[in-house]
Amino acid sequence: MRIAGTVRVVVAAAACGVLLTSCASGSDDSAKKGDAGADHGKSPQAGAADSRTIPDVGDRLQSKIPAQSRQVVAVYGDGEDSAKSTVVLYTKSGAKGTTWEKARSWPAHNGKKGWTTDHRENDKRSPVGVFTLTDAGGVLADPGAKFPYTKSSSIQAPHYWPKTHWHDFDYVIAIDYNRAKGTPPNDPTRPQGQAKGGSIWLHMDHGSGTSGCVSLSKPAMEYLLRTLDPKKHPVVVMGDRAHLGA
Repeated sequence: MRIAGTVRVVVAAAACGVLLTSCASGSDDSAKKGDAGADHGKSPQAGAADSRTIPDVGDRLQSKIPAQSRQVVAVYGDGEDSAKSTVVLYTKSGAKGTTWEKARSWPAHNGKKGWTTDHRENDKRSPVGVFTLTDAGGVLADPGAKFPYTKSSSIQAPHYWPKTHWHDFDYVIAIDYNRAKGTPPNDPTRPQGQAKGGSIWLHMDHGSGTSGCVSLSKPAMEYLLRTLDPKKHPVVVMGDRAHLGA
């Protein structure tokens, strides 16, 4: 059994082949870098900071959040075909642990072509759904993550990508979409097959859309790594606003 927060051994470089075709964008995007490090300070729905349900998430996805979850990373996509989104961290609070409270929020990016309920390899869209969060890693040393953390140069973005993308994978949190839980983020295992894609992560932002991941500023990633706790069964709820609210 691994101990949360410890650094695991370096994974085989062969896993990087899947990474390069699945996660961050390897092409230069026209969007300019915005204020990716800012904390919005408000939830997407004004006045809905505390709730018994995650704000703006409909019954379909709300029902998929495990009852034991005490932390939810909600990714609110601006639109089905938009690469812009907002990430909000909610934590369970209240005397009986029944209330969701907004902790932090950040501007973010998702797949450069937007969102899909049927993600496919290289479709440049992020998958809509509720997914567990169990493993983390990156090129940089563990910043104090509560998740098992793999430091590995094999995770690094290749330098034939635009220079703005070179630090995308300095910190990553694996989203458990079509992957084997309990493995490093760049483990190549695809339980549902290669066609369904994989290597969908939370990772550092380069100022524009990704190939399917969700990207945030370095301070945001450091905060999430130090805050998300396996003992609280964290999940990510992600999608464009229309699909989230269904």
